[in-house]
Amino acid sequence: MTVCIPSSHIRGCLDSPKKLISDFSFCSNSSAFFSFSRRFFSFSTSFSVLNRPLLKVNGSSTIGAPEGELEASFAGMVGANDLLIVGPGVLGRIVAEKWREEHPGCQIYGQTMTSDHHDELIRMGITPSMKGTQVSHKFPYVIFCAPPSRTPDYPGDVREATLNWNGEGSFLFTSSSAPYDCSDNGNCDEDSPVVPIGRSPRTDLLLKAEKVVLEAGDMNLNYKRNHLNLQYKADRGAHVYWLEKGISDVRPDHILNLIHYEDASSLSIAILKKKLRGRIFLGCDNHPLSRQEVMVLVDKSGKYGKKFGSFTGTKDPLGKKLNNSKTRAELGWDPKYPSFANFLGVSE
Repeated sequence: MTVCIPSSHIRGCLDSPKKLISDFSFCSNSSAFFSFSRRFFSFSTSFSVLNRPLLKVNGSSTIGAPEGELEASFAGMVGANDLLIVGPGVLGRIVAEKWREEHPGCQIYGQTMTSDHHDELIRMGITPSMKGTQVSHKFPYVIFCAPPSRTPDYPGDVREATLNWNGEGSFLFTSSSAPYDCSDNGNCDEDSPVVPIGRSPRTDLLLKAEKVVLEAGDMNLNYKRNHLNLQYKADRGAHVYWLEKGISDVRPDHILNLIHYEDASSLSIAILKKKLRGRIFLGCDNHPLSRQEVMVLVDKSGKYGKKFGSFTGTKDPLGKKLNNSKTRAELGWDPKYPSFANFLGVSE
């Protein structure tokens, strides 16, 4: 399965690539692939999980340990609802919280690039490990929500993550809706075509990563693309970035597709729990807005101390208008925040 959801990790919706909030998607093999404004790919099977892992990392500290020298061992039984989060950032942590609410007693693990935030994860009840940690057991549920910006081999990282899935439950991969072939503010849904390989390095990277998920092992494939274009919450998102800048040299009429982090999380969980195959899902609120309209709503809300100046660009690309009505009907899912205006408590 693939779900696309917007995210703040990748992409050119803003004017600084390192600060952009992007589209993701999900893919599942009761594995799923999730994208904010990402696409999600998921795979699912109907097997049951038999062992519960207790993660132990050899050594007194992971700080400074070379990649590959860590080893995680497991004892006891792997729980049928245990979850591994690859890239437990903002989205991953909310998923962990909500997953535990639905599955009391489950074990949740988080795989990171560094040990910088391991203490925070432990306080949240997430057992951390670093990329390259070897484990003796695999997990029934895996969600990959790490951005491609922090690794030289994104498809390789995705391939490594698929090896941590035991084929039971679901694997959810979050990618970007960037591969959808639309950049004229036109309409786009779950069935819209993607750009061909070779058009740009960025979309090539995402498409190659998606291919890894789709080809992973002898899995029963659930293919889902989920676009959550721009993810946001009160203190995080494109609106916060633009408020800080004051004046931004991108065009004001570029269309964005928004989704709150809580809704991106609930959609991810809905996909993880499904046992569907060959589906495409999108994550968005179905209320696309131009950059200018976003900032007009922010100013109108009066909830931020700063006032936005203006967008001055005229030549950068336009966006796309996502509609995920098919996703909602398929999953029985609706967002908590039906629009950005609703979240801010103002009328459009």
